Amino acid sequence: MIFTQYYLDCLSQASYLVADETTGQAVVVDPRRDVGEYLDDARARGLTIVGVVNTHFHADFVSGHLELARETGAWIGYGEAARADFPVRHLADGERISLGEVTLEVMATPGHTPESISVLVYEHADDEVAYGVLTGDALFIGDVGRPDLLASVGVTADELGRMLYDSVQHKLMGLDDAVRVFPAHGAGSACGKNLSTEKQSTIGAQRAFNYACQPMTEDAFLAVVTEGQPSAPGYFVYNATLNKQERDVRDTEATVPALTDAEVDSALAEGAVLHDARDVQEFAAGHLRGAVNVPADGRMAETVGMVLTPDQPVVIMAPEGTEQEVATRFARIGFDRVLGYVADPEAFLLAHEDHVDRASRLGAAAADAASADPDVQVVDLRNAGEVASGMVPGARHVPLAELAARAGELDSARPVVVYCAGGWRSSVGASLLRSKGFTDVSDILGGYGAWATAHAPA
Repeated sequence: MIFTQYYLDCLSQASYLVADETTGQAVVVDPRRDVGEYLDDARARGLTIVGVVNTHFHADFVSGHLELARETGAWIGYGEAARADFPVRHLADGERISLGEVTLEVMATPGHTPESISVLVYEHADDEVAYGVLTGDALFIGDVGRPDLLASVGVTADELGRMLYDSVQHKLMGLDDAVRVFPAHGAGSACGKNLSTEKQSTIGAQRAFNYACQPMTEDAFLAVVTEGQPSAPGYFVYNATLNKQERDVRDTEATVPALTDAEVDSALAEGAVLHDARDVQEFAAGHLRGAVNVPADGRMAETVGMVLTPDQPVVIMAPEGTEQEVATRFARIGFDRVLGYVADPEAFLLAHEDHVDRASRLGAAAADAASADPDVQVVDLRNAGEVASGMVPGARHVPLAELAARAGELDSARPVVVYCAGGWRSSVGASLLRSKGFTDVSDILGGYGAWATAHAPA
C-alpha cells in the first residue's frame, strides 16, 4: 500500500493519496486546488488516479477535485447527501471501493456538514481492523469538527451537532483502538477550537484524551463542542458554495505577472487593493498608504479571507521569490483576481515616497498611556477562547475575522489601539483599519502576551 499525507501549514490542511502498489490504482482524498504535487507523485510511482473523494463540501479552501478530474479523468466522490452542479459519484454508507488488495470503506459521519463522510483504509481487503480512517472534519486530533458554521442551507447548528454526536460517540468511537486517525486539519484551523499539532493519532488515543470523545449525553456534547469557537472567516460560506459549483478550473502551471510601476499605479487608481505580504517589521518600517498587511510567514490565506473579499482585484507586494506562492495561496481560497505583483518593492516604495507611511507600534508603557485616554478606542482582536485569560482594561472585543464587517462600530476620527496575542494579527487589523480611512491606528508590540508579562507581579 502507498499512503501519503500532504500537509499545508498555511491552511492547517491535510490531504491524502492512497494507492495499491500492485494495480497502481490510486484515490486522492480532500485535495487542495493546486494539484501538481499529487500528479507528480502519481507519475513518479507509476500510479493512475482513478478517483477523488471529498469528505464534505469544504468551507476553508477550494478543493482540487475538478482540477484532478480534468487531468486524470477520475470520478469525484461525495457522501450520499451531497448535491453539486457537476457529476458526482454518491458514496453510500458501508460502500467499499477496491483499488486491488487495498480497499476503502465509506462511513457516513454527518455533523460538521450533512454530507460528511469518513473513509476507512484497509491494507488488505479481508483485514478485520482498518489501517486507518480519514476523518475529514468529523474528528480531529484533540477536537471534533464544529457544527455551527452554518455553511449548509436548511440545517441548524443544533441539528448538525446532534448528528455529530452520533458520528463521533457511536460510529468513530466504535472503531478498534488500533485504527490510525488521519484528519483533514490540524492546529490553527478555524474548523475547530482545540486541534493538536500532531498529524495523526489513533482511535484509542482519542478515546482517552479528546474532550469530545469522552462519554457524555447528547446535550452535554453539544454544549462543550460549541463553546468558545473562533469566529469563522468571512470567506467560508463563499468557499463552501464554490465547492458545489462547476467553477473555473485552475491551470496546473498558473502564474501571475510582474507589473511595472505604471501598471501598479493604474490598477490601484482603478480600485485594486495592495496586499503587502512582507513581514510585520518591514511593513511597519515603510509601506504604501492604504496597503493591507497579511504577511506570508503565517496563516496568510485564511487571514486574507478575513480582511479581503473575493471580488476585489489585488496587487501583491511580496518578499522576493515568494510572489507566485503568495498568488497560489490566494487561489487556494478561490480569490482569483490577483492582477500581478510589484516587481521591485524597495524601488517602488522609493519612487512613491510621498505615499509611504510608517506604522505606529506601542510598547506596554505607551499602550497603558494610550488606553488611559478616554478618547482612545482599544480593540482586542483575539478569538473568543483567547480572551478568557484576560484583556487590556477598557478594551472591546472584536475578533479579527469580524473586524472588516464591524469597523463601522468604531469612530474613524478617534485614535484606535489594537492588539492580538503576539503582534501578527494586530498588524493585519491595524492596516485594515487604515485602508478604511482610520487616520490614527496603533498596535501593541508583542500583543497581549507582552502586555501581560509587563504587568505580571514582581
